[in-house]
Amino acid sequence: MEPQSQNLKTAPFLTLGRFHISEDYGFLLPNPLRELPGHYSPWMEIANRLPQLIESRQLRAQVNEMPLLNCQFLTGYREWRLARLVLSFITMGYVWQDGETQPKEILPRNLALPFVEVSRNLGLPPILVHSDLVLANWATRNPGGPLEIRNLDTIISFPGGESLRGFILVTVLVEKAAVPGIKALVQAVNAILQSSPDSLLQALQRLRVSIQDITGALGQMHDYVDPDIFYAVIRIFLSGEEEQSCFHQLLIFCTG
Repeated sequence: MEPQSQNLKTAPFLTLGRFHISEDYGFLLPNPLRELPGHYSPWMEIANRLPQLIESRQLRAQVNEMPLLNCQFLTGYREWRLARLVLSFITMGYVWQDGETQPKEILPRNLALPFVEVSRNLGLPPILVHSDLVLANWATRNPGGPLEIRNLDTIISFPGGESLRGFILVTVLVEKAAVPGIKALVQAVNAILQSSPDSLLQALQRLRVSIQDITGALGQMHDYVDPDIFYAVIRIFLSGEEEQSCFHQLLIFCTG
């Protein structure tokens, strides 16, 4: 029993930094970039007009004329995350431009190749996921203002107007509300490692409050998201597990 007790006392503390989780923002990317270097302006020009291009059925034509850009000029983690956000939105818009009954089955190389490269660099699957849609897709209108929905905006959008904005930004607020709970979990683990019942109880109490705050934040979905618009418009661009598997195979096929 003596060696086990000694291991518990000398076990290293668990920290959020070990997993690249922010102390202030949790899993949210702190202060995401809104612009890429000038070399990638063809991507940004399309991404910034994505809702209009999709609704007018012009996105595929615009993407087909887009130059094939090399990712070598991306520097820093936040640039890679923005590139991934832009390319994932363009990709899903390209596939679903004409609705769920007429998806595009082949991606052009000028879109597929950089999307796969960025995805591999970040260790993410080549399809739109939560880390793109929400975690890297928020910005404050007034940097000095509070982190609440009226002071937030999305960086890249699909059709869906205010309901899409609400869906993304309410989820951002849910992630922010989870931060004290994430830190409480770390405290709880460390309390167990250090055999500290008082610290463990305090951590669990903080976790309970965080869960209540998460529930309150999530309840704002009813205020900001029209369920009819979500089902008829937004849902189309958010593929499920089966579609992800098929789409992953599609990217592998078309990029060789």
